[in-house]
Amino acid sequence: MLNSLHVKNLALIEETEVNFEKGLNILTGETGAGKSIIIGSINLALGAKADKSMVRTGKEYALIELVFTLESETQREKCRELDLETEDDTLVISRKITAAKSLCRANGEIITAKQLKELAEVLIDVYGQHEHQSLTGKRKQFEILDDFCGEKLSGIKEKIAGEYKRYRELEREWQSSDYDSGMRQKECDIIAFALHEIDEARPEIGEDEALEADYRKMANSRKIIEGVSLVCNLLGNTEGESISEMTGRALRELKCIDGYDSELAGYTAQLAEIEGLLTDVRRGLADYEEGLAFEPETFDRMERRLDLLNQLKSKYGGTIEEILTYREEQEQRLEKLVHYDVYLEKLKKDLHESREKLLTLSAKASAIRKKQAKRLAEQMTQALHDLNFMEVDFRIQVTDEAEKISALGYDDVEFLLSTNPGEPVKPLGSIASGGELSRIMLGLKTVMAQRDAIDTLIFDEIDAGISGKTAWQAAKKLGMLGRSHQVICITHLPQIAAMADLHFKIEKKQEENHTRTDISVLDESGSTKELARLLGSDALTEAAVSNAREMKELAAHTKQY
Repeated sequence: MLNSLHVKNLALIEETEVNFEKGLNILTGETGAGKSIIIGSINLALGAKADKSMVRTGKEYALIELVFTLESETQREKCRELDLETEDDTLVISRKITAAKSLCRANGEIITAKQLKELAEVLIDVYGQHEHQSLTGKRKQFEILDDFCGEKLSGIKEKIAGEYKRYRELEREWQSSDYDSGMRQKECDIIAFALHEIDEARPEIGEDEALEADYRKMANSRKIIEGVSLVCNLLGNTEGESISEMTGRALRELKCIDGYDSELAGYTAQLAEIEGLLTDVRRGLADYEEGLAFEPETFDRMERRLDLLNQLKSKYGGTIEEILTYREEQEQRLEKLVHYDVYLEKLKKDLHESREKLLTLSAKASAIRKKQAKRLAEQMTQALHDLNFMEVDFRIQVTDEAEKISALGYDDVEFLLSTNPGEPVKPLGSIASGGELSRIMLGLKTVMAQRDAIDTLIFDEIDAGISGKTAWQAAKKLGMLGRSHQVICITHLPQIAAMADLHFKIEKKQEENHTRTDISVLDESGSTKELARLLGSDALTEAAVSNAREMKELAAHTKQY
């Protein structure tokens, strides 16, 4: 559930905070007051495209913050996947927009746009003013039906996607397998040469790194010997006074006087430790110096071996692991070429079996889609009756087309509609008006709500193009959705506003040389006056207010059932 929205310096908003509740949250206001900025700010916080023009004039940045309470295991699991700690199931998403960039955080952790999109998909559903237009597309209709099928279909779809990927790989291999005998022999010779070259060298994993370390040591042996010798002399191998001798003398002097002051005893102990460390270092370096030796033959052999390994890397892979992987792959390729007829026969068989398996899986998916399409059409017909489609025939046509098989199967899905008795059903996009599409979208959302794991639904003027009795039916549907979901709805219809469990008013205010958008919660009286305004009254007459009050009482009565 979305608990609150905090917006600062965004477009016309100076700073505002909105606390939403469960049920139906309604936002109303005059045209141009900035209603869509509120929904737009939620979209921005959840990853919508942003630019510096959105930052309020004269300000350095804009900030949007959303506070959610996680109410489903799906939401909690997604947070765990993204390594987000959620104390008390609270998730805070924020986005800061500046002229140079925007920065997104979730519970204080910086997250990527991809991660933010993944979070948004389980937190909230937003339906914009023109979202219903997407209903006319077959792709959207296909997605809606598959969502309705749910888990009955999801497992099979995963199998189809995996098998389709394998089938396409086999198909590409088959298409590229047209070799004549001369080309095969040429490739065999090239592969055989490469295998011989790698096998003769016998490279071992990690060998090059060890050789490079030894080579670097031997190549710089003169500098190492000179440096170690100098350090040893400084530490105590010189005839003159060394660091060790000076430290020892200092220690003896300090021991003579530390009995006079207990504070000096600590320094004596520290200096004794330093003397011991210097002695250990001197002895260690002396042993190291004795073991240093430069053998020209060893160095030459090492240099030739490194050259050979580097040549193999330049031809067969950047690392020895890649060289050995290349060798294995080429050995398998050579086996295919040597026994080419057997290879082709097996490839042909695998390709046939993969296609048959793909068709079998697609048939299962198609059967599920056809069965669920009937159920969805029945439920949609009832939902559309409730939304004042009195004579409606809604169907979902699922056509299987094996020649058009894909990672989703071989079905073609299309929504068909007739709103007049005696008229044949036709594709949704060819006959439905904007207002009808709005109602169809609302009907779909009502039907899908019982299967929808997302608790928060946002509608930005989904009621476009409807009025009168139809608007009242739409209000009842939204009220019904509000019983099981948190619904946030921008509307210009008084019928829908009357159904609000929580009513917000958005206003544009002008002060001196600037304009700002404010949002406030309306009490019972304020909500009634706002409804009177929505009813079209220029002045708040007693008749308009009485009409609004009656509408709210009717809505309250409706919500009881």
